[in-house]
Amino acid sequence: MTATFLDAAWRKLIMANYAVDPALLSPYLPHGTALDLYRDTCYLSLVGFMFRDTRVKGWKIPFHVHFEEVNLRFYVRRQHGETRRRGVVFLKEIVPRRALSLVARTIYNEPYITMPMSHTWLHSEQQWKVTYRWGKGLHNCLGVITGDTPRDIVAGSEEEFITEHYWGYTRLSGRKTAEYEVTHPRWQVYDTKDHLIEVNFAEVYGATFDFLKNEQPLSVFLAEGSAIQVKKGITL
Repeated sequence: MTATFLDAAWRKLIMANYAVDPALLSPYLPHGTALDLYRDTCYLSLVGFMFRDTRVKGWKIPFHVHFEEVNLRFYVRRQHGETRRRGVVFLKEIVPRRALSLVARTIYNEPYITMPMSHTWLHSEQQWKVTYRWGKGLHNCLGVITGDTPRDIVAGSEEEFITEHYWGYTRLSGRKTAEYEVTHPRWQVYDTKDHLIEVNFAEVYGATFDFLKNEQPLSVFLAEGSAIQVKKGITL
């Protein structure tokens, strides 16, 4: 059994999902993986959420237990014997503390950077209003207004495709790839009433992704999240 590196809870995940040309993501594919499509559509997701109750190898590190993360990610698959592993590749992951970025880059070679961040969770009897902000002046914003009650994810749905990827892959070189497993139960989602995306994509993610400022996502939804475990990674 693979050892657990990190225990935490991922909560209130806003997932804004864009359809993009597969050629856009091909240069970022880790060796041994292929793009994973849903109904012949290539997805790129902007995701904001909270880490809660974070423990590294069983230890809670002061001031690094609860924090925000925003990431830009896409979806891949890798054949492992007779099974197909469905995973995620991160283009950039943003957290509010330098030590978090340092550990993630050192242990997993993940593209973490550090920026000022904040979040707002507002709950009423009728709705949730969840917002994540980041960058200088906190001018980048990903927000959603949803119903109050979560529901189960429908089998075969887009929501299932987005949330049910349990492996992480990182490009180490042209011939080397890091692989690690993330475990969690099946999530529930909230029905979206409205959303707000105000992001300087060129500044945060580079000129290649500047076009997203004019794109409407195919969907935006809020997943409740759960406790998760990140397993120790290997090099393929």
